[in-house]
Amino acid sequence: MDQFAAMRAFVKVVETEGFSEASRQMQMAVSSVTRQVTALEEMLNTQLLNRSTRSVTLTAQGRKYYDQAVRILQDLEEANQGVIEQDVPHGLLKVSVPIAFGRLHIAPIVSDFFVQYPQLKLDLRLSDGLSNLVEEDLDVVIRIGNLDRSGGNLIMRKIASHARLVCGSAAYFERHSKPQHPEDLAEHNCLLFAYFMGYDIWKFKRDTEFYDVKVSGSLISSNSEVLRQVCLDGTGLILMPTWLIGEDLRKGNLQAVLTDCQVSPQTSIDMGIYTLHLPSRRNSLRVKAFIDFIIKRFGNPPYWEETML
Repeated sequence: MDQFAAMRAFVKVVETEGFSEASRQMQMAVSSVTRQVTALEEMLNTQLLNRSTRSVTLTAQGRKYYDQAVRILQDLEEANQGVIEQDVPHGLLKVSVPIAFGRLHIAPIVSDFFVQYPQLKLDLRLSDGLSNLVEEDLDVVIRIGNLDRSGGNLIMRKIASHARLVCGSAAYFERHSKPQHPEDLAEHNCLLFAYFMGYDIWKFKRDTEFYDVKVSGSLISSNSEVLRQVCLDGTGLILMPTWLIGEDLRKGNLQAVLTDCQVSPQTSIDMGIYTLHLPSRRNSLRVKAFIDFIIKRFGNPPYWEETML
């Protein structure tokens, strides 16, 4: 029995909560995965998993072994990467990025990244879903906003701020007065980003006062770029991040309001743009090269916030 292979199969079964999904992700037959886990249990003379027709759960001993196995496999992966990469980043780097952010701020710098690191290949996946680094075998994930839902064992690094502004077009403000106070927004056509719970409550802080404003409007969408375009057309106001609307503000196509307020549509006003990766990737030259590259290109403050107001 290849014990490392058996440990990988066991860990994958636990993470996917079943043999069928584990075998699919490992591209193996279900019988092969089952055989490896069974052999591991026989070697240890211990039952690691409770099996039923509906679920697979860890036994008490299985929980202890799982925690140790994850650490061992992470250390093994880290050791392998350290030997393979040596002094020059090379190989395939798998990265998941939110769709709009990836199109606007990652895609334009990919060619320069390859110029700097010609031995690297990039598997760039654009998705607004919450990517699972283990199940999808990802090296790096970029996430935006509040990271309360992220796994506690991931290594996180803030790569840019995530400021948000309320804005509208000149055409809209020709027909409607500009809001002077957060509560004025209740009288405006606010275009809503339906990506999270409570999207129709816009939250503000002005000086020491907090305001939760119930807003409504003619459009609800799960796509930020759709909302931006409808706002540019003069239909209503949007609450969007500067990385999406910074260029529009700089050119004067959109005008920001309530700029003396801190703005956030979620419970936390301190939000950002982050990279996340597994502890097993902490010494990966590929991961470090990618993160350092985008941080340098974004700048501090990020380039999309320069001279936008």
